Formats: sequence, structure tokens, C-alpha cells
Amino acid sequence: MMAILVLFLQAKFGLDSDKSGLIYSVFYFLIYALALVGGFIADRTRKYKHVILAGIVTMFLGYVLMAIPGMGLPVALVGLFAIAFGNGMFKGNLQAVVGQMYDDPKYGHLRDSAFSLFYMGINIGAVFAPNAARGIRTWYLGQHGLKYDADLPALCHQFVTGNTANNDKLQELANAVTGTQVTDLTAFVTKYLDTFSVGYNLAFAIAAAAMLVSLATFVIFKKMLPDPGVKQEKGEAQEAMPWEVEKKRLMALGFVFLVVIFFWMSFHQNGLTMTFFARDYTAKSVDPLSYLVFDIRGLLLIAASIGGLIFAIKKGSVLRRLAGVGVTIVGLVLLWLLYGTYPEQNLLEPEIFQQFNPYFVVFLTPVVVGLFGWLRARGREPSTPKKIGIGMLLAAVGFTLLMVASFGLPSPAELGGGPSPDRVSPNWLISTYFTLTVAELFLSPMGLSFVSRVAPPRFQGLMQGGWLGATAIGNQLLVVGSLMWARFNVWTVWAVFVVCCLISAAVIFGMSGWLKKMTEAK
Repeated sequence: MMAILVLFLQAKFGLDSDKSGLIYSVFYFLIYALALVGGFIADRTRKYKHVILAGIVTMFLGYVLMAIPGMGLPVALVGLFAIAFGNGMFKGNLQAVVGQMYDDPKYGHLRDSAFSLFYMGINIGAVFAPNAARGIRTWYLGQHGLKYDADLPALCHQFVTGNTANNDKLQELANAVTGTQVTDLTAFVTKYLDTFSVGYNLAFAIAAAAMLVSLATFVIFKKMLPDPGVKQEKGEAQEAMPWEVEKKRLMALGFVFLVVIFFWMSFHQNGLTMTFFARDYTAKSVDPLSYLVFDIRGLLLIAASIGGLIFAIKKGSVLRRLAGVGVTIVGLVLLWLLYGTYPEQNLLEPEIFQQFNPYFVVFLTPVVVGLFGWLRARGREPSTPKKIGIGMLLAAVGFTLLMVASFGLPSPAELGGGPSPDRVSPNWLISTYFTLTVAELFLSPMGLSFVSRVAPPRFQGLMQGGWLGATAIGNQLLVVGSLMWARFNVWTVWAVFVVCCLISAAVIFGMSGWLKKMTEAK
């Protein structure tokens, strides 16, 4: 959804950056804000698993609505609300259940690592989602004798509204994507927009099918998960904390929630202004070597090769090390063969950049978990609030990279809706996604663990919802990015997020002592 929502809204309904950004920010606000409702329902009923199940079904229905071709904007908004409400019942409560698996003191020290692995699991599917979306859309365009071009939807909508300023560029691209001389631009524009939009409808249909797989998986394995409602019926529920202790812990959680708002306001620009940047200011094609990291097959082979190398040099049995060498060699050979199949220039679609964040999450989670384990063994592991502060600093570094890349680029206002003549290397965005992912791993799973550990037992679901509620407020503020996008220089947009992250880091480092005192209250 993050990969294609804004692109879909603009291509299907002709919305500008302000309106599409508003819908995007409200949608992502509701996705997390409604987790408060889901957490409240689960805490009141003690039926965590039932609420999670209802959430999966509701999300499925929302994706079905989004998959209907020819739907109007009102139907799309209803579908988005259903997805958001279903996610609200699902996400926070599933996190609460994961936390309950580590309530036993003998497993408590593994909580941070467990949430990191949980977070990694979430992102495995997200690696493939952008590829599925662009694959089905590109296939559908091809079935109708068309090719993909990121600039065409905006130019087509300009033509529909009677704006002829970029008709020459529209004619040029129309000829290119059809392979013929287009003589009727009106017919071409109608066909291209309709076909392009249906391609995205099919992507939502794939998401609906994935929800059915998720539903079946949960139904099969839910008996293996803890259920606090059952514990309560058996008299095994944890004793309530004194209110004074609960109050201190809730104050600490509230402070952390306040700080992370600004991280999410910045981080989730990946589906909004960073997608605009990928579409409007990043190179539209790359050479074969560079394209290896944009092809999901190349990414997986790179991961396999590096994984094999790690096994080859790591201490262990000779057989395991030889297997690692074998995997590395096979991976490199397949990469070379794949490289040989590419043309001299390979088209890049803006949504494909969304694969890098989940890919890096999966790839880097074991590294970050290992780093924390190494520090813990030496008594030097930073506290969770300090990890969050480090994450904020890293996020500032990520947006600084984009700021540097954007110096000298024309503003969107200067382009007047046309394509930019100046485009930067995709490596700037990839480097930013890498840095932001490391920041995310220092902050998000650590925050989930912090909430699970600190929240009073009777407020577990609600406080997990509170973490997501803070994310919701940050997401509502995403619209700040789209509003700035249409009015300021591109580098200025990234500078604002750099400042937000630096201020948040300074605040949480300054309050880390107080947080430690509040969370250790007995």
C-alpha cells in the first residue's frame, strides 16, 4: 500500500500533491489511531485472538473494495477506511500477544531480540509487495500494447483538464510507450489512464489474496499463542500494580510517545515526498550492474551470496563452511548470468524503491540484534530510550543525504507539472533508505519492547495502541511534507525533517535519566 497509494490516487483521480498527500496522511493516521480502539476492545473483552481475527477479515474486505475497477473516489475512501480499521484491530493486539510470550522472567532478557525478529518477519512480505504491484501493473499495460512511464499519468491529466503546456512532451511519450505514431491524443489519454488504474486495482486484488493466506495462517497457529483472557479465567492473571507505580510508568510511556511522533512524521515520508522524489527527480533508467539491486531476483541472490560467505568464514563444522562456500559461488554465478540478460538501460519505476526498506530490515535485523547482544555481554548495551535517541540521530543523517542530493534541483512549482530535466542517481535514495532503516531498527522494535516491558498489565493492549497512536499523529503530520513539496525548494523539505529528528534526539537523551527512574518504579 505504501508503495502505490499516492501514485494510484494521482493516476486514477488526477489529484495533486496536496490532496493526495492529505488522503495518504489521514489513511496512515487512521491505520495507527484505530489501534487505540482495537487495543481498548481487546483489553475490555480479553479476547485478543478474536479481535485480531476480526481485523484480518476487515482488511480483506477493504482490499476487495480497492480492487474494483472503475470505482469512484468515495468507494476508494471506504475501502481505505476498512483497511485502516482492520489494521487497528490487528496490529497492536498482535504486538501485545508477542510481548506476553516473554512475560516469564527467565525469557524477559530476550524481549528486545524477539521484537526485532517479529519486526523482521513483518518486513519479509513487504520486500515482495512493491515487485508484485509493479509487476502486475506493467503486465496489464503490456496486455493492452502499452509500456510504463512515470511521467505520463500527470501529463495525461493535464491534457484532460485542457492544459496544453506540455503537449509536445505528452506526444513524445505517447509515441514511445505505444511504439507507433499516436494521432489521437484524446483516445490515447483515456486508454492509458484507464489501463494504468486497472493495473493498480489488480495489485490491490493480490493484497486481498495475501490477506486470505494471513487469515489461514493465524487460524491454524493461534492455539500456540498466549491468551491473557484464558489466564484470567483460570486465575492466572498477573496482579495489578499499585496506582502510583502505574502512573509513573504511564507518564514515561507518554513522554516516549510524544518524542517518536516526530520520527514517524519524517520516516513515513518514504511513501509520500520520497516517492515524489523517486518519480520526479531520480534517474528513470540505470545500467545493468546497477539494476541488479532493483530486480528482486538480484536482491535475493545478493542476500544468499552474502549469507553463504558469512557461513563460510564463521566458526563451525567443515561441512557447514563448505556449504557456505557453495552457496556463495552459486549465488555469484547466477548473478553473473542474470546480469547478462539485461539491456544497456533498464527502466526504474518509483514504487520499486519501497522494496529497499523492508529488504534492509530483514538483512540488518540479525546484525543489530547481534550488536546489542555483544554489547549486553559486556555490560555496555544502551537503554531503550538511548537506542531510540540514536535512531533519531541516524534518521537525521538519512535526510541530510537527500538534502545534499537536492541542492540545485528545480522546485516542483518551477516545473509546472512537467518532468524535471535534472535527475540524480538512484544511489542517493538507496543510501537514504539504508540509513533510515538502521534508524528504524534502533527505534521501532525497541519501542515495541519498551511498551511491552513497561506498560502495566491491565493496560497492555491500550499502551501498544498508544505507541501506534503516537505513530498515527506522526502520520497525520505527513501532510506537512506534501504541503511543503508544492511550495518550497526540494532541499528545504528534507532540511525540516533533519531539524525535527535532531531536536527529538536531544530531548530524549536529555530525559533518559528521568525515564530510567520512572520505568524502574516498583
